[in-house]
Amino acid sequence: MDKIGFKSLGNNVRISSDARIYGAHNISIGSNVRIDDFVTISANTGFVDIHDNVFIARGCHISGFYGVVLGRFSSMAANVLIYSASDDYSGKFLTAQAIPQKYTSHIGGTVEIGKHVIIGAHCVILGGCRIGEGCSIGSMSLIKGDLEPWGMYWGIPVKRGKNRSKELLQLEKKLIQEYPEFRQL
Repeated sequence: MDKIGFKSLGNNVRISSDARIYGAHNISIGSNVRIDDFVTISANTGFVDIHDNVFIARGCHISGFYGVVLGRFSSMAANVLIYSASDDYSGKFLTAQAIPQKYTSHIGGTVEIGKHVIIGAHCVILGGCRIGEGCSIGSMSLIKGDLEPWGMYWGIPVKRGKNRSKELLQLEKKLIQEYPEFRQL
C-alpha cells in the first residue's frame, strides 16, 4: 500500500483492492483501519485524515475538498456520503469537476467526525459540520450542521432523539488493556 503515496499510513491498515483513492498525498490513515469494497476517498484538493481504529463500509464516498477528519473508533455503514464541499447551485457559477475552478464556486467546510461516532447506512453529511464525540446517527439521515456529543440522531434533517450511553468508554479501556495495539499511538 505504501506505493499509493499516502501522506501517512499506520499499521494494520486494510484497504480493499476495489476501493478508489484520489489524491493519496493529501490522505493520512492511522492504524487498525479497514476500508471496504467500492469506497471512494477523494482529496485532490483539501485533505482526509482517518484516525486509528476506523471502519468504512462498502460503497462510502468521502470528498475532502475542504477537509474531512474521522475520529478514533468511528465507523460508517454502507453507502454513507460525506461532502465537505458542494458546487454553488445559485446559477452564478458553472458546475462540475470537468470545469476549471476559476469558473466554479464551492460552499461547505471541514467535516469533523468525533471519536466513537457511528453513522448508519445511506446517511449524507454536508460540510462544514462537527459531529461530536459518541454520536450515533440513524440510517438515511441528512446532516448539515453540528451535532452535540453523545446524542442519538436520526431523520431528514437530522434531529436529536435521545442521549447515547457512555458505557462503551469502559469497553474501550478493556480493549486497550487486552490488545495494546488499539491504544492511541
